[in-house]
Amino acid sequence: MKENIINSLDVNFLTNILDHSYHGIAIVGLEGEWILVSNSICEMLGYSEAELLSMTFQEITVKEDLENDLYELKKIMNNEIDNYEIKKRYFKKDGSVVWAQLSVSLVRDDYNNPKYFISQLRDISDRVIAREEQKVLLEIIKERNKRLVNFSDIVTHNLRTHAGNLKALLDFVEEDIEDFKAYENVPMLYEAFNDLENTVSHLNEIASETRYDESKLKSINLNKFVASAMHNVSGLAKYHDCIIDNQVDNSLFVIGIEAYLDSILLNFLSNGIKYKSDDRQCKITLSTKVENEFVLISITDNGLGIDLELYGDKMFSLYQTFHTNIDSKGLGLFVTKSQIESLGGKVTVKSVINEGTSFTVYLKKA
Repeated sequence: MKENIINSLDVNFLTNILDHSYHGIAIVGLEGEWILVSNSICEMLGYSEAELLSMTFQEITVKEDLENDLYELKKIMNNEIDNYEIKKRYFKKDGSVVWAQLSVSLVRDDYNNPKYFISQLRDISDRVIAREEQKVLLEIIKERNKRLVNFSDIVTHNLRTHAGNLKALLDFVEEDIEDFKAYENVPMLYEAFNDLENTVSHLNEIASETRYDESKLKSINLNKFVASAMHNVSGLAKYHDCIIDNQVDNSLFVIGIEAYLDSILLNFLSNGIKYKSDDRQCKITLSTKVENEFVLISITDNGLGIDLELYGDKMFSLYQTFHTNIDSKGLGLFVTKSQIESLGGKVTVKSVINEGTSFTVYLKKA
C-alpha cells in the first residue's frame, strides 16, 4: 500500500517542497505510517528520515492525545469534516515531549476513496510551556491573594476588637478619675486612639476595595465610563473652572468590573482637579491607544506636577501624599493601583513639576 502511494506521487517535486518548508509537512498513510517527511519534522522529533519512515505516528504520540487525534481522523474519513487542527504531543527520540500544532487534510482519488493524509506540524512547545508557567504563576498569585485577604480580615478584625477594648478602658478611666482629660498627656492618648481607629477603618476600606468576584468581570465600553466619570465630577470641575477633554476611542472595550473602573477614573479625575495649578486654567485630557493585549488610557493634566525623583518609588504607597492639600489622606492612589493590578493591568506615571502629570492605565482589551 505504501509503495503504491509513493508511485502515485511526484516524489521529486514533493521532496523539494518538503525539504524547503519552514513548518513540518508529511504525507501519512491511512494506517498512520509516515510516507514522506520534511527535514523540519525530522529535526523537530529528533529522528532520521529512515527511522520515521519505519514507524507510525501512533507510536510516537503521547497516549492521552492519541484518542482525540484518531477521533478526528475517523470524522475526516467519514466525510463529516474536510480537515482538522489540534494541539498534540509527540515523544522525541530522546524521550522528551514536544508540543505541536497539527493540521490534517485528506486526499481522495477520482472515485472519492481516501488515499493519504497531508499533515502539517508546527512546534509550539515554547508557547505551551510559557502558558503553563503563566498558569502556575497565576495560581500562586491567586493563592497568595487569598491568604492576604484572609490575613487582612484577621488583622482588621483583631485591631477593631483591640481598639474597642481600648475605648472601653478609656471610658472607665474617665469615669473613675476626676478631670481625667485635664491631665497633660491625656489629649495625646485620645489622639493616638483616634489615629488607631482611622487606621483600622482605612485597612478595612482597602481590603474591601481590592477584593472581587471573578464572575463580575465583563466587557466594558471605555468611552461610556469616561463620560460617566466626567459627569460625576462635573460639579467639581465647574467650581474649579476645569476643562475635561474626552478623546477616548468609542470602539474600545476592556475587561473589568464596572465599580472598579468607575472608582479608578473618578480618582484620577478628582486628583487632576484637586491638584490644579493656580497659574493656568485646569485642563485634563483622556486619550487611548492599543498595545498588544492591552488598552492604554492616559489621564493627563496641567497641574502642579509631582517630584518623581523624590516620590517616584513611593507614588502608590499607603498614606503617601505629595502636596499640602487638607483632603489628602494617601489612600486614593494605593487603592487605585490595587484595583488596576487585580484586573491584570498596571499603571505608570510621568510628571514634571509645575507642568503636569500623566497617568497611563493598562487594562486588558476585550
